[in-house]
Amino acid sequence: MILGLIGSIVLLVVVVPVVVVLLRGVLDAARRVSAAVEEVERAAKAASADLDAVELLATTQTQVNQTIGVVANYGGSLDVILEDT
Repeated sequence: MILGLIGSIVLLVVVVPVVVVLLRGVLDAARRVSAAVEEVERAAKAASADLDAVELLATTQTQVNQTIGVVANYGGSLDVILEDT
């Protein structure tokens, strides 16, 4: 009976506070992870918005070729006009 009483006292005085401290540490770490995940989410959304224009790069080469064609035609026309004068 006395050993049971001593065991209960040790449990209340030593083990329970240690468990509480350890659980508090786990809870604090979980909160930090949650905050870090939210920061990563914000950064990922911003990066995703920056990449939305990447689709337009597929049409860039076509646009460049068309522009070069128009400029070349304009230059050829200038040569003809200048030769006539």
